[in-house]
Amino acid sequence: MSTEIKCPNCSHSFPIEEVMAEEYKKDLREKMLSFTKQKEDEFKQKQLEFAQQQKQLEQSFEQKQQQQSQLFEQQLAAEKKQLQLSLEENLRKTIAGDFENKLQLLDNANKEQEEKLKLARSKELEFLKREQEIKTKEEELELQMQRKLQEQRAELVEQIRKQEAEKSTIKDTEHQLRVKELEKQLDDQKKLAEEMKRKAEQGSMQLQGEVQELILEELLRNAFPFDLVTEVGKGVRGADCVHHVRNQFGQECGKIIYESKRTKDFSMEWIEKLKKDMRSMGVDVAVIVTQAYPKGMDCFGEKDGVWICSFDEVKAVSYILRDGIIRLFTASKSQENRGDKMHMLYDYLTSNEFSEQWKAIREGFMSMKLSIQKERDSMERLWKAREKQLEKVLLNAAHIRGSIEGIAGTDSIRLNLTDEEEDDALLLE
Repeated sequence: MSTEIKCPNCSHSFPIEEVMAEEYKKDLREKMLSFTKQKEDEFKQKQLEFAQQQKQLEQSFEQKQQQQSQLFEQQLAAEKKQLQLSLEENLRKTIAGDFENKLQLLDNANKEQEEKLKLARSKELEFLKREQEIKTKEEELELQMQRKLQEQRAELVEQIRKQEAEKSTIKDTEHQLRVKELEKQLDDQKKLAEEMKRKAEQGSMQLQGEVQELILEELLRNAFPFDLVTEVGKGVRGADCVHHVRNQFGQECGKIIYESKRTKDFSMEWIEKLKKDMRSMGVDVAVIVTQAYPKGMDCFGEKDGVWICSFDEVKAVSYILRDGIIRLFTASKSQENRGDKMHMLYDYLTSNEFSEQWKAIREGFMSMKLSIQKERDSMERLWKAREKQLEKVLLNAAHIRGSIEGIAGTDSIRLNLTDEEEDDALLLE
């Protein structure tokens, strides 16, 4: 149970244990600070003493090292002088012995020189044979590689030639069929035109005009069997016939109206009348087929938005106009549903099918690349092995040349395999 005391000034009650605990804490804190300061002072003093000791040790070590170096230099000078005296004495003895043996060595050298020259010639001959064999093998290997490349190139050329020949045969067949078909149509049209012309010459001008209209309709139907050619009835305001252009899918792409005239003079009123018919019928192109051209024209062309041509030119003009209408229709159709097509294209590019196809292409490419790299590594290993063999031969040849030159001198015989500078460069490499 804690003992409480009361302050006489403010009448505040508090336990006496708290007051005593604070005094103890304060006393302990002061003791701790004084102890810490004392330890820090001792550490600094020891640190200074250690630095002084270390400095003294370094000075003593330097003095000992200087003394040892002086002693070593003195010993070295003494040993050097003694060695020099011994070398001079040995040199005198060696010169005397060499002078006595020189004549005997010269006699033996002359005899050994002939044997070594024979041995060197035989080794040189063997080296030349081996070099020739290496060159022959290299040429055979190069020839085999060239043959393989030539065979593969010939096979590839033959394969491409066969493919091109097949394509050319198919195209030639289609072209011949098309030409025959056009020739047949042209002959039929010529016969029909001649027959109708003969009949028209026998009738009245109105009858001749009606006959030309019939010939024009028949010509268009035969030229474009998949299109629709309709006749405008007698007494009905408008052109003579309407050509409904269709593509290969049977879709109607546009309309062409034809007005047939068979008179000696051209009237400009025909153009205005046909333009009104264009607007009323909602067609794309209007054509006047006439025998007489307006002033300033001598062949087919466009005038005031209307095409004008002769009966002989109407077939070619109809082909051109029809192709233009189909192209315009295709271009306009390609702009439809453009967003959907973009989504379809994106779906295809992100699909598994496209990924697998591209992966197959990449695998084929990597396989070819690895095959080429393997061939290249194999050839480089072969070249490196031959290079090492050549260096070994050059080194042995240099040893032989040095031995012979040491015996016979440098002016007696030339044993270089190539130029001297080239030999030195190869040996340094």
